[in-house]
Amino acid sequence: MRVAVLAAALAVVLPLSLLTLSGCVSSFLPKTPSFTSTPTNEKVAADLQPFYSQVLKWTSCESGQFQCTTAKAPLDWKNPASGSIDLALIRKTASGTALGSLLVNPGGPGGSGFNFIKDSLDYAVDAKLRQSYDVVGFDPRGVNKSSAVKCYDNPKQMDSFLFGVSTNPYGSDAWINDQRANSARFAASCQKFTGNLLGFVDTNSAARDLDLLRAALGDKKLNYLGYSYGTLLGATYAELYPHKTGHLVLDGALDPKTTSLQVSETQAKGFESALRAYLADCKTGKGCPFTGSVDASMSDVRALLDGLNASPLRNSDGRELTSSVMFNAIIFPLYNPSNWPYLNQLFTSVSKGDPSVAFQLADAYYSRNANGTYKDNSTEAFIAINCLDYASGSTTDATLQAEAAQLVKVAPVFGAQLAYDTSCASWPFPPTRIREAITAAGSAPIIVVGTTNDPATPYVWAQALSKELQNGHLVTYQGQGHTAYNKSNSCVNDAVDNFFIDGTVPQKDPHC
Repeated sequence: MRVAVLAAALAVVLPLSLLTLSGCVSSFLPKTPSFTSTPTNEKVAADLQPFYSQVLKWTSCESGQFQCTTAKAPLDWKNPASGSIDLALIRKTASGTALGSLLVNPGGPGGSGFNFIKDSLDYAVDAKLRQSYDVVGFDPRGVNKSSAVKCYDNPKQMDSFLFGVSTNPYGSDAWINDQRANSARFAASCQKFTGNLLGFVDTNSAARDLDLLRAALGDKKLNYLGYSYGTLLGATYAELYPHKTGHLVLDGALDPKTTSLQVSETQAKGFESALRAYLADCKTGKGCPFTGSVDASMSDVRALLDGLNASPLRNSDGRELTSSVMFNAIIFPLYNPSNWPYLNQLFTSVSKGDPSVAFQLADAYYSRNANGTYKDNSTEAFIAINCLDYASGSTTDATLQAEAAQLVKVAPVFGAQLAYDTSCASWPFPPTRIREAITAAGSAPIIVVGTTNDPATPYVWAQALSKELQNGHLVTYQGQGHTAYNKSNSCVNDAVDNFFIDGTVPQKDPHC
């Protein structure tokens, strides 16, 4: 999950096809293999029958390494006859005997499951699951290759939205008004370019899409691996279709009942905890840019952010490094301890007045290319989905200032960076989701994986979700980083693999 703040975040692949050639030459060309999925024969409402009974036709893609297809889903699940949207899928068929399909979501919201499987299959699932399941990546509604949210037709406009600098003091009433105006322009542009789809990219609709995909793939029960935001999507599915849950693993969990302010507060504390861990580790090696204690270094980071508010650093491309951009540059490497060395480079370069490394990291966060274009629509989708999933609450100056003071109190370094969120204040569609606990009464067992020092989805959320679910089972990884399966240790991997392959449910938390 990205940080839920608008100070602020994978490539498009088409199925292989043959060029049209005239004459007999085409008869000598190899045919593109075609495969079909036989949908389950389920009784659904008459207006949903065309969607649930559709036959997915897969074609070989990505140099024959994968299979790709497109499914149709209702634009509006409450009125299926009003139109349809496209959902892009990619799969790697099982290397052994398939137990069925395993749908994988990388998080976000706004992350491309299509690109996640295409580019990072070995990172998404280990060899045991690749042998036992057809691993399916999909772009949820609003995302990337599926029917997608679009807010600008010029990447410079996105740059202006993300990197524009207010001339007013950070956190002042005038500065807040600048943020409101920026958010309002963005919302209006999203509505202009996206149209009615913008009101139907919510998580509840995406969860209903999951059930349609399950049926179209021919699986009677859903097997699903969701990371980060993908845990909210998976839990929502379990709430809507508890009796259709097969094996669900939710890694890096969100707590569905948290409010926007609670999310910001918990994440601010989580990223500060991760920053402390980085600083403690930094001081044990060479080239650490900090010389004092961890506490003193935490204060140094806050002083650096304050300094950038007062005097931003200008990059070679004209963009200015503010505290908002610097914050995203800092937290991006904090997601994974293996990326902590980038923080040494970041703090060293900025201390010398060079913002180039900071912009490289911030651009990676936003999926921005070096030439100023954007790899995908992940930032646009992130905001659009969140604005439908979270009620924005009051955005008066007094409320925002009070919330900022509360955030700074619990997280002195990063609290201010997660305050003043006006991103949904002018959103053209109201939120569709009630922030409440998900119990998924009657579901099959659901595994919830939590990492004790996960900065983006803090461990307390995994603890909460596993307790809220009627049949939730917690697997704890005692360590650092965002999510744990296939990137921590064999204890976590075995718990997840045994559940997916043999249906083994841990009798108690193994505390890996």
